[in-house]
Amino acid sequence: MPRYKENDLPKSKLNASTLSKALQIFKYATHHKWKFYLGLLFLLLTGGTALAFPKLLGMLVDCVNNKDLVQARNIALGLMVILLLQSFFSFFRLSLFINFTENTLANIRLALYSNLIKLPMDFFSQKRVGELNSRISSDITQIQDTLTTTIAEFLRQFILIIGGVIFLATISLKLTLMMLCIVPVVAVAAVIFGRFIRKFSKSVQDQVAESQVIVEETMQGISNVKAFANEWYEIARYKGKINEVVKLAIKGGVYRGYFASFIIFCLFGAIVAVVWYGVTLCINGDIDGVGELISFVLYSTFIGASFGGIAELYAQIQKAVGATERVFELLDEVPEKINDLRKPSIPKINGKVSFNHVGFSYPSRPEIQVLKEVTFTAQQGQKIALVGPSGAGKSTISSLLLRFYAIDKGEILIDDKNINDYDLENLRGNMSIVPQDVILFGGSIRENIAYGKPDATEEEIITAAKQANAFDFVNGFPEKFDTLVGERGIKLSGGQRQRIAIARALLKNPSILILDEATSSLDSESEKLVQEALEYLMQGRTSIIIAHRLSTIRSADAILVLNEGKIVEKGTHKELLEIENGMYKNLSSLQFSEY
Repeated sequence: MPRYKENDLPKSKLNASTLSKALQIFKYATHHKWKFYLGLLFLLLTGGTALAFPKLLGMLVDCVNNKDLVQARNIALGLMVILLLQSFFSFFRLSLFINFTENTLANIRLALYSNLIKLPMDFFSQKRVGELNSRISSDITQIQDTLTTTIAEFLRQFILIIGGVIFLATISLKLTLMMLCIVPVVAVAAVIFGRFIRKFSKSVQDQVAESQVIVEETMQGISNVKAFANEWYEIARYKGKINEVVKLAIKGGVYRGYFASFIIFCLFGAIVAVVWYGVTLCINGDIDGVGELISFVLYSTFIGASFGGIAELYAQIQKAVGATERVFELLDEVPEKINDLRKPSIPKINGKVSFNHVGFSYPSRPEIQVLKEVTFTAQQGQKIALVGPSGAGKSTISSLLLRFYAIDKGEILIDDKNINDYDLENLRGNMSIVPQDVILFGGSIRENIAYGKPDATEEEIITAAKQANAFDFVNGFPEKFDTLVGERGIKLSGGQRQRIAIARALLKNPSILILDEATSSLDSESEKLVQEALEYLMQGRTSIIIAHRLSTIRSADAILVLNEGKIVEKGTHKELLEIENGMYKNLSSLQFSEY
């Protein structure tokens, strides 16, 4: 799912319910709330000093008629003091709001990430990573901008409108009514027109982006383009998209021309109309002096600008309330029962595993039964292999063993104790999984091995690397164990990543080991090294081995053949080969006939 752009963020209607949810942000402010309230006080002071400025400026102009230099100097000094105070108040307003916002959002980010990482697997199976990233990035950024500047600016504009109208009414009620009939309407119309222009410009940008996609696709697949001699086709496709861009851009230019004409005639015309009417009232004696007229014009400009700005700010606040709702939706998700702090020691389990009549369907596909009446027992230290076609339910068994999902029927026992009776951290702390596609984190080799035991000593890490057949290739790198593996371990080969994963599992020293097709994607040389490491890893541990290559499981204590969610055959390699027309025998014949 693509990440939201700021202008694409959905809005939420402002009502008692949505505002109540949005105000939950303050519970994450902890002891920083006072900064927000003090910032509001400085905001009021900023608005008050801003309102005093046009009044004093008008009085300063009136000093021309009075020819009073002393009064002019005092008023000028007063204006400088007001500017100084406004600068002082603005500094503290901004710094306090930013301080409050950053501390509050840091708490929200931590709470959101902590809750996300503890949510059950069925949540992640129904959500896209791009959407979750958007919640943490775009939504939080929208809240950040709103708390830092938008709310303050909205309140400031509101103060200027209310205060400005009051001051205007004291100068001339007639002129005030005339101004309120013209300036706000024109200002709001300008905002609506401007928003339309921006949306049209965005559609042009989207078309340009689509044309760039054609270029990118063509360059990436240039060999295919040339192999099919389709250069003419791609040129025609790109030309068509470019022509669409040109048509839209020219149309947008016409609209921008209308907008410029509107601003010049209507907005400035409104100012001329107000000034003309003010001059008329001034000549007729309804307004005392040119100074009051200048004050009136300045207040009118403040009010017009504030009306124009407040509409956009209101839209931003709507987006922020929507973003807050989406963030709190994630915070309200119920996490798995797992401890916030890692226990210093995890009680060891023996490793006996029993599935008794287990039935299961994924929450996202409840109508499809993935496992049906699955029953088997793995004694402590035994190797149990799971084979069968794709979709038979092999990997699902490993997911249920790790308690990623709750079963629909039956029971799973560990050491004859129901799996749900174990503390989740204790249960998973006694298990390790070596998957087919190993995901390494973007740190060093040392950090990735130590992921199995974060407090491991250097000696323990080196020992685990040696036992996993990883020490030699790690030692061959210039930075040795400090070598960075790159994003998802991209700088290492498949076999190297597998051996790092095995070293990680060895360091964890699990009682139950899950090998999910751990060698299926490796070349022969890498498979040999990895298989040796796996044999060492499986010693003395209950091992559940999911395999496509039957050659790797010949020595298993029992092999379970799954098909359509059921165990259709069970036995050792030798016993299963003796079943006439058996599924395992057919699979074995197919695989070994390929060599």
